[in-house]
Amino acid sequence: MNKYLDLSINEIHELLVKKEITPLDLVKEALERIEENKDLNAFITINDKVIEEAKNLGEVDKDNLFFGIPIAVKDNIVTKGLRTTCASDILDNFIPIYDATIVKKIKNNKMLIIGKANMDEFAMGSTSETSYFGTPLNPIDKTRTSGGSSGGSASAVSANLVPLALGSDTGGSIRQPASYTGIVGMKPTYGRISRYGLVAFASSLDQIGPMTRTVYENAALLNILVGEDEFDLTSAKKEPEDFTRLIGEKITGMKIALPKFFISEIVDKEIRNKIKEIVSLLKENGAIVDIIDMSYLDTAVNLYQIIAMAEASSNLARFDGVRYGFRNNNAKTIDEMYETTRGLGFGDEVKRRIMVGSYILSGANAKTYYDKALMVRDDIKKEFDRVFKKYDLIIGPTTTRVAPLLGTSKDDPHKAFMDDVLVIPVNMAGLPGLSVPAGTNDKGLPIGLHIIGKAFDEATIYKLASYIEEAVTNE
Repeated sequence: MNKYLDLSINEIHELLVKKEITPLDLVKEALERIEENKDLNAFITINDKVIEEAKNLGEVDKDNLFFGIPIAVKDNIVTKGLRTTCASDILDNFIPIYDATIVKKIKNNKMLIIGKANMDEFAMGSTSETSYFGTPLNPIDKTRTSGGSSGGSASAVSANLVPLALGSDTGGSIRQPASYTGIVGMKPTYGRISRYGLVAFASSLDQIGPMTRTVYENAALLNILVGEDEFDLTSAKKEPEDFTRLIGEKITGMKIALPKFFISEIVDKEIRNKIKEIVSLLKENGAIVDIIDMSYLDTAVNLYQIIAMAEASSNLARFDGVRYGFRNNNAKTIDEMYETTRGLGFGDEVKRRIMVGSYILSGANAKTYYDKALMVRDDIKKEFDRVFKKYDLIIGPTTTRVAPLLGTSKDDPHKAFMDDVLVIPVNMAGLPGLSVPAGTNDKGLPIGLHIIGKAFDEATIYKLASYIEEAVTNE
């Protein structure tokens, strides 16, 4: 079997430009790898038109790094003519009639969508075990979860089935699986990437982002994903920039904060020790790293549960069996049709969140819970702003533990939420955050370092991440 997909994007691009390989070679190799690694269950739907699309790409564009590169798209991002299920029975037969803005950008850059990646149902979960289509496995250790909710995207990139994938992150769903599988995952600043065509979970928190093998490839992919969109009024108008521009620069003089909460007893000792090693390395190479106090970080999970579930109950009201998706045709009345369609179509975790969210938004509860949570959320944002007046970046571990064994979190919602306790504050504040591999534990399981930046300052995150990546690689 060919090994082109083991090469860097730059090396693959060079071979394409020299006409030593074609996009068709890459697609065939990706499809072979997916078939050989079927047990990973990384994909829900394979694009059956991708071979034809590869043949029709035309002449290689030497200035387009991503020309002909296969990519996986998380299955909550709509793709015209290609089934989009959100890993739910209720959308098992849903074929979208339009492309998400982000999918248009991928196609305009002549990338090839190999298929739709597995995930937690409607992105609700942190292990991808709520998927109607079965759980994607962690390629590093198949007895463990690949994380969630972008678990399939993480599995596909980690196993080198594809070099690139798109995920979405509402409360850590890109960064946490990236950490568990040893890849790079970026949640950009809220508004940096259009959400048009992303099936909404919690609209004030959701953000699409790149999942890749290296920091450079992540930054380069972000270059083509960003931009204002008339179809998403929360998308930000920003001047184009090259997110790779600071990669490789020295870190001397960088001011970095490490909140005490991020290295407290909630984090496993082996992960705390790994973070301390990284801190020592940064200090040795001229960076200033201070351990600081930060308020509200311990409240983020509770706020997330209130805000995300309230918004989810509102967003998921549209799945009622009337216009698209699954419908119970045996129902005698319209009320019965609604009730049984949603009862049969949604999985347990989704139903649980809809019910809690509906309670939060009902009557006086909206003021008691949701409005109050939004006020505290604003305080979290102000706390980050306070820290960023003095520091360039904030760091910590991405997760409190390495990838857990399958089945250990599924029936314990509290434990599942606590898997995301270190990453949720970033969504609350709308800030960019990235997980970069920081090494492994003594069992060879990946540990991720989480880097948080100022709003719209992804380039500085990539600067530090590339430095850590090189240091860890050369260990």
